[in-house]
Formats: sequence, structure tokens, C-alpha cells
Amino acid sequence: MVIIRPARESDIPALSEIYNHIILNTTAVYQYVAQTLEMRRAWYDTKMKDGYPVFVAEEDGKVVGFSSYGPFRAWAAYKYTVENSVYVAADQRGKGIGRMLMQPVIDEARARGIHAIVAGIDASNDASVRLHEQFGFREVAHFKEVGFKFGRWLDLKFLELLLEGPERPVDG
Repeated sequence: MVIIRPARESDIPALSEIYNHIILNTTAVYQYVAQTLEMRRAWYDTKMKDGYPVFVAEEDGKVVGFSSYGPFRAWAAYKYTVENSVYVAADQRGKGIGRMLMQPVIDEARARGIHAIVAGIDASNDASVRLHEQFGFREVAHFKEVGFKFGRWLDLKFLELLLEGPERPVDG
């Protein structure tokens, strides 16, 4: 049975393993080089310090996926917009784990007064596009040949989910 829970520091090696496999074997992340454990720890520490959630899917004591969100862009006026991420271990894909990891991210964003969640998805990643569309995300942009990996140009889609957002947004 898969359970979804907040990530703990002890999950960092598993998060690193899942993420690095994705970097090295897929176009889901437009990076070339695997991250060190220290880099993934710094990522986790920054998420915790900045108040961004990280959720894990755990089955039989093993982390099999994770989800999170973080800043969309660094400028102040984007503070009500976040970018989400959902990653599932290679041997666990197609079991609905991504779907299970998506809802807590949306719920957390809604609870924190976020207005928009953006997902940057490789255009060839039909499974991720479908997953996001199941939760109401809609394609708002398709950038042609903006990435290059595995000897080919990659297109990037942006999908967006609009939430209620804060009742009274605040500048500054």
C-alpha cells in the first residue's frame, strides 16, 4: 500500500536516487549531470527554510516518488505563482503514484493562498501532460526547441492551474 506523507531529511538519499535516474535517462529534467547527495540536501534544506512542501510516496518503507512546488520566478510580483514537480521511480510508473502525489501539492498551494501553479513539461512526456490535465491544468505555452538533450532538440510545454488565490493579494 502506498502512503503519501511529508518528506523527512532521512528521505534525501531516495529522493536523490529517483531524481538522478530521471536526469540521466529521461527528458523530464533538462539537466545533463546527476546531482550529488549534498546538492539534493541543499535543495531539501532550501525548500524547508522557504516553507515549500515536499511530499513522498512510500510503499513498504521505500520512497517510490516525490512531489513539491517552489518559486516560479524570483521577482516579487510572482509570489502567488509556483512551479510544481512530480517524480516517480522508474519501476513504479504507471501505477497511479503521480496522481497520488499531485493532490497534496495542489491542496497545500490552495491552503497557502497560491493563485497559479505552473508545470514545465517536456512536450514528448505525454504521461505527465495527461496527469496534469486530469487535475485541471491547461496548456498555456509550447516553446519549440528550447532544450537539447540526448542529441535532439526538445520542446517545452507550460501548463497552468488557476486556484482561487488570496482573497486580498498584498503588494510588497
